[in-house]
Amino acid sequence: MLSIEQKRAIHHAIPMSGIDPHGRIIGQGQFRYLIDAHWGKLDPLKYPIENCHAMVMDSLGRIFMVTDNINNNILVYSQQGELLDAFGNGFPGGHAIKIVKEDEQEYLYVVDSGWIVNRHWDGYSTEQWDSPTNNVIPQAGFIAKMTLDGKLIYSIGHPQTCGAYTPDQPFRPTDIAIAPNGDLYVTDGYGSDYLLHYDKQGRYINHWGGHANTDENDNLKNTHGIEIDLRDPNQPKLMVSSRFEQCLKVFSLDGQFLEKISTNGAYIGGPVFKDDVFYAPVCWSHIDNHNAADSGFISIFDVNNNIVANLGAVQPEYSNGELQPMQSDGDVFNHVHCICVDQDDNLYVGQWNASNSYPMKLIRVC
Repeated sequence: MLSIEQKRAIHHAIPMSGIDPHGRIIGQGQFRYLIDAHWGKLDPLKYPIENCHAMVMDSLGRIFMVTDNINNNILVYSQQGELLDAFGNGFPGGHAIKIVKEDEQEYLYVVDSGWIVNRHWDGYSTEQWDSPTNNVIPQAGFIAKMTLDGKLIYSIGHPQTCGAYTPDQPFRPTDIAIAPNGDLYVTDGYGSDYLLHYDKQGRYINHWGGHANTDENDNLKNTHGIEIDLRDPNQPKLMVSSRFEQCLKVFSLDGQFLEKISTNGAYIGGPVFKDDVFYAPVCWSHIDNHNAADSGFISIFDVNNNIVANLGAVQPEYSNGELQPMQSDGDVFNHVHCICVDQDDNLYVGQWNASNSYPMKLIRVC
């Protein structure tokens, strides 16, 4: 926890033009943050974005963000919000990004979810994604492994090419996790809702999930995000969001179901681990029996996988061990889609469907 002097130093060190107009602090308990809403703002004519879909930090502390604007799919920031690099035009559905270190070199994995701007758009349709005249339409997605400056190493395409899917099964992947041995785990959250397992060379091993299992714990519904939980070094686990079930599911690395973590009221994305806690973006709150617009927030979980704080939402409450329904307070975020955590536990937050907004920074003050 920061001292009074450190908190004062934070307030004096940041230009007031870069902070929420009211200098607002959000959060609860030991997780409270000052909003810097202008941290990532750039000239939209030079560096346009549609959505901030994912962020990750490399070993030098640089923050890589993937967008779905093909003028600059990848934006690279310093922690002070300075633009360091911008590149890439091959990911019209850019959706997830991870960094892995192999020997002494770091590599990017970028996931394209298959959504693409429709050149036959009728000029007004934006909701019917299965319509040939909608603004955004689906195609097959893919995964690319690249160097940090954007040179392609290899790509993984539709699983029909390895016999895992039939040609009629859609493949629109949403996230990727990399195990300590280099194996890859890919969530097909906008396609057929399977979790696919590949080796480090991108060779198919197996898959599980989908919607038709006898045990509903094995099902995945809009499986949006995934990460490896390494908090127990003797038993690495996969933590996977089943977003439309409002929960996270925990599996062994070979696909055995272990645990379900309720996120009652929250359509939650994949976890971001830091030390013993993890953070998860919430795209929507469940309000009036549906996923409500402009109702995103951030949940923070402790070592026991209980939610201990919400940023931009009501404080989490448990009754007899059961999480009570959560929802946004409605005035901080639109749809939180990604989170990056730095060495000082500050958060960098990107959003989907938020009027082309650039990422913001949440500065931890206690």
